[in-house]
Amino acid sequence: MADYWIWWILAALLVAAELMTGTFYLLAVGVAFAVGGVAALAGAELPLQLIVAGVLSVAGTMVAHRWRLARVMPQTPSFDLGQTVQVVAWKDDGGARVNYRGTQWDAELAGPDVARAETMYIVGTRGSTLLVADRRP
Repeated sequence: MADYWIWWILAALLVAAELMTGTFYLLAVGVAFAVGGVAALAGAELPLQLIVAGVLSVAGTMVAHRWRLARVMPQTPSFDLGQTVQVVAWKDDGGARVNYRGTQWDAELAGPDVARAETMYIVGTRGSTLLVADRRP
């Protein structure tokens, strides 16, 4: 069997496996293997075929990775933003204990210029710590 057929059969197997995973990484490698088959059909020696397929595999997976990162859905906004909390006690380190949703939470001031008040507003989160400010976001 000619070298190019081996490349194309491997490419078809990789594309078929990609259809089961849906990640696009195997598709990039499958396309690279198909181009390696084209190089074999053009008469390139085996080392050149391997270099073509290897370089295109790496480049294709990098493109697929960047494409996947660009399509990642942004985090959904927190439904807690803008909600009112009542400060129970201020800590010496600038943090606070606040009442929110029927329990006490740790809270931190959102910035150094935020004034302390009895009623604060959630402007963000850092893990399970609420970031609070004296004005609604």
